[in-house]
Amino acid sequence: MNRTLLYPWVLVILVSFISCSSGKEKQKAIVHPEGKKAVIMAERFTLSRTDSCSVLTIINPWQGAERIEQVYYLVKKGRKISIGADSGSVIHVPVERIICMSTTHLAMIKALRMEDAIAGVSGAGYIYDKGISEKVRRGMVSDVGYEAGLNSELIVKCAPDLVMMYGIGSESAGYVSRIRELGIKVMFNADYLENDPLAKAEWIKLFGALFCKEDLADTIFNSASRSYNQLRAFISQNTVNKPVVMLGMPFRDTWFISPGNSFVSKLIEDAGGEYLWKNTKSSSSMPYSLEKVYMQALKADYWLNTGTISSKNEITSLDPRFLKLSCYRTGNIFNNNKRLSPGGGNDYWESGVVSPQVILKDIASILHPGLFGDYEPVYYTKIK
Repeated sequence: MNRTLLYPWVLVILVSFISCSSGKEKQKAIVHPEGKKAVIMAERFTLSRTDSCSVLTIINPWQGAERIEQVYYLVKKGRKISIGADSGSVIHVPVERIICMSTTHLAMIKALRMEDAIAGVSGAGYIYDKGISEKVRRGMVSDVGYEAGLNSELIVKCAPDLVMMYGIGSESAGYVSRIRELGIKVMFNADYLENDPLAKAEWIKLFGALFCKEDLADTIFNSASRSYNQLRAFISQNTVNKPVVMLGMPFRDTWFISPGNSFVSKLIEDAGGEYLWKNTKSSSSMPYSLEKVYMQALKADYWLNTGTISSKNEITSLDPRFLKLSCYRTGNIFNNNKRLSPGGGNDYWESGVVSPQVILKDIASILHPGLFGDYEPVYYTKIK
């Protein structure tokens, strides 16, 4: 991030959208034989298990990517690959040391009980997990910086088998090339570009393949998927009204709207709500003027995900007209920042990625008070 870690408000904008498709850069894909398919919902990666290896394909891994496929052959240590592949695309597994450039990666690794393999991170101050933060403090995990500020010497010292990157555009290629020049293998992770909560959670299978923990990864995902679908059915069967929901806050006089085909829109729909912009469709964020959003916001019953805002006074200081909004007057404003680290790390973007069923229940409990008795939201808190 790396902007995921260092710029939380930018992440609020980015993770709500699916990938932009306007990029022109292309990369020839390697054709590989069919194997046992391991991915159900995710659209940004495929994983096929063959007799000699697992074939992992990362698809359009950054915003603006178009027809780009990065293929890796995951070969168990001590075995020979029976498929012709360039040595640069072969990764010997299980990976023993990894550098992660996003907190979502840390959460998935921890869920697989492989946090001891984390050799480095980007933006350590924004990590929520206390155990990993303590390892950074004790020098057991290094903070390698981010983007143009990456510490190449420290990366080499970490001796990673793999650096898991996060790209938000083709400009990522510059600092990625620097890492590869050091003889270190790099992989892009596009979990934040998935447009379905379960598709995003399914990226744990990628880490399962890297650490040879496929069965555990499948179990974790299947459990989350089963719980999510059961909750969605329960919500549908026990609610009638669909409160209208608005999201976000203006950023530099522009309101970046998540389109109706984004993962956060899907969460609201599954939670028994009606997203204010549900009828829109876009492959990227939609920049609207504050005035246009305000006119639509008059219809909103609830206001969620208010970024760095922590009080109603902060909202009206941005624009006094917000006082007239029904959701403001009724106090139906909730932010997903209940679990914050001292440095500002938000666990919603960390463990929440692995637990979409918890986020779904949080939102449903807000939109439909009493639906789950006296349930207390895990990631959400009321703005007062």
